[in-house]
Amino acid sequence: MLDKVVIANRGEIALRILRACHTLGIKTVAVHSTVDRNLKHVGMADESVCIGPAPAAESYLSTPAIIAAAEVTDAQAIHPGYGFLSENADFAERVEQSGFIFIGPTAPVIRLMGDKVEAIKAMKAAGVPCVPGSGGPLGDDAATNAKIAREIGYPVIIKAAGGGGGRGMRVVHTEAHLNNAILTTKSEAKAAFNNDQVYMEKFLENPRHVEIQVLADGQGNAIHLGERDCSMQRRHQKVVEEAPAPGITPEQRAEIGRVCVDACIRIGYRGAGTFEFLYENGRFYFIEMNTRIQVEHPVTEMITGVDLVREQLLIASGEKLSIRQEDIQITGHAIECRINAEDPDTFMPSPGTIKRFLAAGGPGVRVDTHIYDGYRIPPNYDSMIGKLIVHGRDRETAIARMRIALAEMVVDGVKTNIPLQQRIMADGGFQAGGQNIHYLEKRIAEQREKGKGLRVEG
Repeated sequence: MLDKVVIANRGEIALRILRACHTLGIKTVAVHSTVDRNLKHVGMADESVCIGPAPAAESYLSTPAIIAAAEVTDAQAIHPGYGFLSENADFAERVEQSGFIFIGPTAPVIRLMGDKVEAIKAMKAAGVPCVPGSGGPLGDDAATNAKIAREIGYPVIIKAAGGGGGRGMRVVHTEAHLNNAILTTKSEAKAAFNNDQVYMEKFLENPRHVEIQVLADGQGNAIHLGERDCSMQRRHQKVVEEAPAPGITPEQRAEIGRVCVDACIRIGYRGAGTFEFLYENGRFYFIEMNTRIQVEHPVTEMITGVDLVREQLLIASGEKLSIRQEDIQITGHAIECRINAEDPDTFMPSPGTIKRFLAAGGPGVRVDTHIYDGYRIPPNYDSMIGKLIVHGRDRETAIARMRIALAEMVVDGVKTNIPLQQRIMADGGFQAGGQNIHYLEKRIAEQREKGKGLRVEG
């Protein structure tokens, strides 16, 4: 078992990792920027190290500072959480080269899955269904690219090979706009990711976002823990997640899960990971793999009873996967609402001091957050301040519990998106289930035009 772990992150995920470590008797080192001295997990950790000023580039994204913190505290391993350096292959490589354990996949696997073109090639070779596309990076010949687009069929989407999180992509509906879209995306990709490679895929017009959670030990053993539906999105960012996905049959789950497990074994995957798919007309199309723990992992934990972060730590300790596929039983339904410090209508961030915080409670309610009365939300980082998760015997019960929990939750002193989440839970389309990834943005746009915000239906 690991003896001491550096938590190379902040906020609610850092607190989540700390709790899992302490459950296993593992000592913790919290690293933090100067503005994060008062984070809850910093006070709870066995040791803490300030790694730099507020800008993330000078603290949470500083590989030398994080490795130095591991060295001075005699830690054995580094857990990157999500975001920041969690999917940075160079960071994982430096961690291992410095004699520490990186709690996640190996650097070559992160690098493989981080390059969207190579990832798609690897998944096709592993038998994972993929979106029809160029099969590789696009060249500079406009006529060749136009031919590829005609063969795929419009509309198509141009994507940056090194992109992610909704960045570095452009939809093209006609050949007249194709070449300019490719050149613009290449330029943006070079600036954002230092990689100007782009590729082309068929643009699915009304898909859902359905993802498969996996665990693998890097020793030839892997399992899946069912699927999540993350189709409630705004600007490609998830707002609400749920598990299991409405309308997915046990047979579909077993089949796509088996494919993902086989792919994990084929590429030598280690740790927790997520295969993300677009789902349309009963078919799954692979888009990318996230080689880390996900923000929405709690909904999977709620329906399976598996502590995913604990499993990450056990795998990093060198243990073989102790859970078999037949051990995974999906029970009930879970929903997660991301709670952000932002205006619920304009979505502008709302940093500031929390004057009063009252967490929701009751049967099947879980709150993952680092905030407390008097906590000051800095303006330097992501606006998410917590996650509200509920579990019920079925989807209707889960929605009802979420509506009650949102009504109970109080965050005074800053604006939050709780009113938006309440409107989503009351929306007739959401309650029906199975909406596509464009649904929420369309509803927001429709009601904004009427000057009413997202109106309650149902």
